[in-house]
Amino acid sequence: MTNRAVLEVIALGPEDAVAAQEGGADRLEMVTDMAADGLTPSVATYLEIRSSVDIALRVMLRASDGFAAGDVDALVRSASELREAGATEFVLGFLDETGAPDMAAVEALVAALDGARWTFHRAIDRAADRDALRKQLADLPGLDTYLTAGSALGVDDGLPTLVTEASRSGEPGYEPQILVGGGLALHHVPRLKAAGIDAFHIGSASRPHGWDAPVSAAAVAEWRAAVDA
Repeated sequence: MTNRAVLEVIALGPEDAVAAQEGGADRLEMVTDMAADGLTPSVATYLEIRSSVDIALRVMLRASDGFAAGDVDALVRSASELREAGATEFVLGFLDETGAPDMAAVEALVAALDGARWTFHRAIDRAADRDALRKQLADLPGLDTYLTAGSALGVDDGLPTLVTEASRSGEPGYEPQILVGGGLALHHVPRLKAAGIDAFHIGSASRPHGWDAPVSAAAVAEWRAAVDA
């Protein structure tokens, strides 16, 4: 294995997964219902995707649109069922009404994940205090990635924050990999790479014909070339 940049692509089903792998994706973020910005997929969908590709899969744990945890018991059940079905990597992230991480919800899910690796997703971009959030989550087992645009408004607005956070790599709370996604465009990649960022997440960018059409292997290949350049 080389230490090339990570390219993660959102997959809704097996057709997406196969096209993403064909285009050179390293990892999939598995979700359902992009109208709600990505919710937990069924175990059946996980098994279909898992049997169709051999790249890494991160499964979303999210019950409803927004960043409140909602029914934590139901999320814990989903996490446990997906773990039993063989899932080994996950995506989650919840805030309380003050904009701080919802530690009770996050800790309950992390316990159910039983050592699996996970990404804290773009809830960080809505946090009242990004630095405080990172430090609160720092000791949780399995947290190895933050999916972030640097801003709730997207990468255009968040670039300075992403560059600053990348410069703090290795400090307490800043050890997890920065995975940039949320309004990410090809023209952002050189500046992000120059800042030392080596992980990129695409959703709509892999679907030139919109969310009603599948992932395009050619679009993923264009991103693969850009992140490898």
